[in-house]
Amino acid sequence: MKSLSINVSKIDEAIEKTKQSTKRNFIQSVDLIFLFQDLDLKKPENRISEFIELPNPPFENKVCFIGTGHLASEAKKTGADRIISKDELEELGKNKKDARKVVREYDSFIAEASIMPLVGKTLGSLLGPKGKMPMPAPPNVSLGPIIDRQRKLILIRIKDQPILQCKVGSEKIESKKISENIQTIIKSLEGKLARGLKNIKKIRIKTSMGEPILLYRIGMKTK
Repeated sequence: MKSLSINVSKIDEAIEKTKQSTKRNFIQSVDLIFLFQDLDLKKPENRISEFIELPNPPFENKVCFIGTGHLASEAKKTGADRIISKDELEELGKNKKDARKVVREYDSFIAEASIMPLVGKTLGSLLGPKGKMPMPAPPNVSLGPIIDRQRKLILIRIKDQPILQCKVGSEKIESKKISENIQTIIKSLEGKLARGLKNIKKIRIKTSMGEPILLYRIGMKTK
């Protein structure tokens, strides 16, 4: 399958134009936007929901660990942003307002494998639609590397519209690092699309308040 290869200088140039497009009195994010074609979203295999590890994450995910015992202790020592015990989990199952707040506040969840059924019962209806179902942690796993990796992940989702938008940096992150993030996402996403490059109609980048800058359009020269 043919692969999309955009000259790095073209990516860097587009990033610089994006950063200069609209200035605001706050630090804007830099977003990557895909428009797809010939993608039947009625088929489950085309509704992609995938975590990608970025080489230069634009922000650190807030990680929540759900569990007890030594795993909970290790999660605390290794820097999880919140620990939810089994009792707290059961209480969240009874209080949807608090449960929704937890789901909104944390980007990534890890849960002790033995209580995953309880997680599904209490929070599954809230976590599932947002692509945040926890990663199960077996009893003897080392949580430190897992938590570190979870902080670097970005969720890529194609649901009911042929479009995808995700953060790849900010105005303050150097263009080279944003470029590496863009290349990582394109490569990963392209490998999961049914027709690869042929499913990508356009790729644009923009700041939070800026105008989109064209990075790729089907048929254009990429070198």
